[in-house]
Amino acid sequence: MRLDKFLKVSRILKRRTMAQEACDGGKVDVNGKPAKPGHQLKVGDLVSVHFASAPLTFRVLKLAETVKRDEASEMYEIVVNV
Repeated sequence: MRLDKFLKVSRILKRRTMAQEACDGGKVDVNGKPAKPGHQLKVGDLVSVHFASAPLTFRVLKLAETVKRDEASEMYEIVVNV
């Protein structure tokens, strides 16, 4: 699954265009390397999204094209210490 789509479907970011802009702006890393919006995610990848306040780092647990709002948080687990 594409990185930008995962960020939108998992509700980490609100819109896919916002996810694309974050990736293009160098604010998203996958496994410690800057990632483009089309980067293909795999289960187990470690993703960091650098917000203004603090980075959010999470591990991908599940890939799904669509999920219900209640199930979106089951797609990832937040990692405290990397």
